[in-house]
Amino acid sequence: MSGAADERDRIRAAMNRILTGRPERSNGALTVVALALEAGVPRNALTQRHLDLKNEFYAKVKERGQPTDAETRLRKQVVRLKELREKDKAELGQLRADVQGLVRVVNQLTLEYWQLREQLSAHDSVVRALRTRSTPPEPD
Repeated sequence: MSGAADERDRIRAAMNRILTGRPERSNGALTVVALALEAGVPRNALTQRHLDLKNEFYAKVKERGQPTDAETRLRKQVVRLKELREKDKAELGQLRADVQGLVRVVNQLTLEYWQLREQLSAHDSVVRALRTRSTPPEPD
């Protein structure tokens, strides 16, 4: 028996073991990686030399109606990413509301600042400027 024929026979046997749930060398996942490991061949044997067997394997997996492990993993990741997106959307909405509130506060404080400056500059003002640390003391 030639090497290629032996390799094909090992791949077919590995396919049957995985599809019947009796893997011997792999974790039994419905993937090309697990199939290659189960058959004892390099992965590129399935992706380059024996594409027909790889396609046959995926066709049989699809016939079973069960999603592949990769599909299951990706579906879980999609769900997790959608949850994160919703969380981020809610957080972004809160931040936008906070920005609007802060803008109102800044506008109010600016208005009060200018009103106090105006009162301070009036001659009959009852408002007196208080000394701060950076202001030198006024002479008496």
